[in-house]
Amino acid sequence: MRNFYALLAGSLFGTGLLISGMTDTQRVIGWLDVFGSWDPTLAFVMGGAILPMAVAWAYSKGRTPKLGGTFPAPPEPRLGRGLVVGSVLFGAGWGLAGLCPGPAIASLSFGGVGGLTFVAFMTLGMIFAPRLKSRLETA
Repeated sequence: MRNFYALLAGSLFGTGLLISGMTDTQRVIGWLDVFGSWDPTLAFVMGGAILPMAVAWAYSKGRTPKLGGTFPAPPEPRLGRGLVVGSVLFGAGWGLAGLCPGPAIASLSFGGVGGLTFVAFMTLGMIFAPRLKSRLETA
């Protein structure tokens, strides 16, 4: 039952990314081009993601999930070197490709070779990121 709800939630998330235009790389690059032809409409998508998550974290405080496991902890409010470096790398990759992880996976069926290449290298980055993070924390 847990996997069914995970599939349902993932499908809903992917559909939302597709409908909102987050899988359209030109639209995303237009959002990031604040000194050119800036497209502010994706701000509503981000607000639509942040607001429900803030409500979910507040609601889940002190509760346990009905389907087992634990709720993920809210992120630490601390601004550290790892967060800054990771944010810069994420933003650079997002600006260069016009995709971030969720939309990249949602666009796998129509993204062609470029989409597959992006997801392959994103996966490699996810594998090596914990090692880089531990080096940054010990340096």
